[in-house]
Amino acid sequence: MVRRILYVGTLSSGQTSLYRFRALQRLQQDVIPFDLAKYSYKLDKLNALTWRFPLGPLIARVNADLITAVRREKPDIVWFDKPIQFTPATIRSVKDLGTQTVCFNQDNPFGPRNDGCWHQFYKIYRMLNLHCLFRNADIPRYREWGLSFIKIQLSYDPKEHFPPPPGWSDADRSREVSYIGSPYEYRPQFLRSLIENYHLPVSISGPRWDRVLSKDERSRYMRGGMLRDAEYRESIWRSKINLAFITRMNEEDVVHKAFEISACSGFLLAVRSPEHQKCFQEGQEAEFFSSIEECAEKILYYLDHPVEREEIARRGCERAKRDGYDNDTQLSRILDKLEEMRTVGS
Repeated sequence: MVRRILYVGTLSSGQTSLYRFRALQRLQQDVIPFDLAKYSYKLDKLNALTWRFPLGPLIARVNADLITAVRREKPDIVWFDKPIQFTPATIRSVKDLGTQTVCFNQDNPFGPRNDGCWHQFYKIYRMLNLHCLFRNADIPRYREWGLSFIKIQLSYDPKEHFPPPPGWSDADRSREVSYIGSPYEYRPQFLRSLIENYHLPVSISGPRWDRVLSKDERSRYMRGGMLRDAEYRESIWRSKINLAFITRMNEEDVVHKAFEISACSGFLLAVRSPEHQKCFQEGQEAEFFSSIEECAEKILYYLDHPVEREEIARRGCERAKRDGYDNDTQLSRILDKLEEMRTVGS
């Protein structure tokens, strides 16, 4: 069934919301963009202020423009990707026009990490028709609130995350051990210890490391800032071992990049968790650690065992494809759920 979907999200390069927009197009849906990237100030300080306090002329404009777009486009579904700008009056107007509403929010408004951006979301989330949940911790919350939800998998994009060219080997890998991401929680201390105390060749890429590493440390540890699209994918290809952590303050069960790394046929070494072990067979499709000692031990072992490492990475990639850890599979589940809800409600 072809639905007309107004996709409300940040649709700029490197954003996972853009990947999902394209996945819905691949699923033969009639997708209309409503790009939140257009609603920003030239000054970063004003954008940061609006992010925390969604008020003022910019917020008024995005709300008015959304209502206009719904009236003009007459969508069957308004798909909100992290709706933190929209008011209850706007959501009522959208629903009064006869559309279904979806909340796709990979971040966590209800966990212990206080992101400071959820003021408007707290006013509207109970009004939305379907919530896409990624954390086990959210299920009892939404069930208690009586809200409709679907539990889905964090997912990779098959057009962005795929294996390297045939014949790729350690000769093409210039990074021994990589961490690509942000300096959340204990990661700076953990990585610093791997480098300084265990003398391991770890390279770091990602944003905001200037806040936690000295200039000298950045010159020795860092291999670039924020990596997007091809740069991100190729950095995974060029890494013998790819590290991944869980953000506990965000109540994560798995880390998003575990699926992206595996889809790129990268060797995944991630924090051990029940969900990681459910998604990938330990020692066969990925490797896990519960302490810095175990992490260091496995790094040393797999750097010295390239054939075994290659086989684990290959099987991890096969698992990601076989079990549908891709955007297209997961978004098709959401569309099926929306159709089920529409049929029941008609």
